Amino acid sequence: MIHTSKGEKSFQFLNYIFLSSIAIVTVYPILHVLFASVSNPSELIRNNGLLLYPLGFQVESYKIVFQNRDIVSGYINTIMYVGFGTTISMTLTILGAYALSRRHAIWIRYFTFFIVFTMWFRPGMIPFFLVVGEELHMKNTLFAMILPRAISTYNLVVLRTGFAAVPESLEESARIDGAKDFQILWHIYVPLSIANIAVVALFYTVSKWNAWFDAMLFLNKRSMFPLQLLLREILILNSTDNMMASASVSQQDQIPIGETITMCISLYPKVFC
Repeated sequence: MIHTSKGEKSFQFLNYIFLSSIAIVTVYPILHVLFASVSNPSELIRNNGLLLYPLGFQVESYKIVFQNRDIVSGYINTIMYVGFGTTISMTLTILGAYALSRRHAIWIRYFTFFIVFTMWFRPGMIPFFLVVGEELHMKNTLFAMILPRAISTYNLVVLRTGFAAVPESLEESARIDGAKDFQILWHIYVPLSIANIAVVALFYTVSKWNAWFDAMLFLNKRSMFPLQLLLREILILNSTDNMMASASVSQQDQIPIGETITMCISLYPKVFC
């Protein structure tokens, strides 16, 4: 049995209190939104203090949200953009990182410099919009959400660093056995860098899931809007009138129930992820 001194016990006690306090502060905002989404709209508006439990349980707001076609199509569009986008981004990033990790390739330092240079100086929004929207004619297409930001320079450098850490002797042994570049990449570099690849894939997935700015620039068709653009419209612009009108909510109840609908929308992406 391990003996624990009084100092260690005191430290553990204070550590548990500190970590529990952080957990409560972190979790409470989510619980507040959850309780508000199932509260009675009128009682919720009158409440000015902390919300520790639902104020009169109701799920009418969730019914209105689930009946809204824009939210459903937005969720499907987001999954499609994230799925295709992450797959293409990871494929290109892995291939690019492998090429940049070649130690004896011609002009590899110059290529690396020009790629990293884009992290320091960016063209700006207007040239980006003109090239993608006007010159490449990607407006209102799936490609506008996937191709322009297919490769992140930061993620490319991270993965390139991981590939560069693989021992060169493994590659030399594989080449002696007749392996080509694609075989070396998929059978040596990818398995040995799986942790780096997982991190980069997570970065791509989260960034594409939260992306709304490109959709605002290049998508005019509402049927192609991702979920985040619809959430921005509802949460920031406070536009819930269309949802309540389609659900036949009376004019008198629109302001109160609009608050709970906003809370439901805030939780909507998290319920299914």
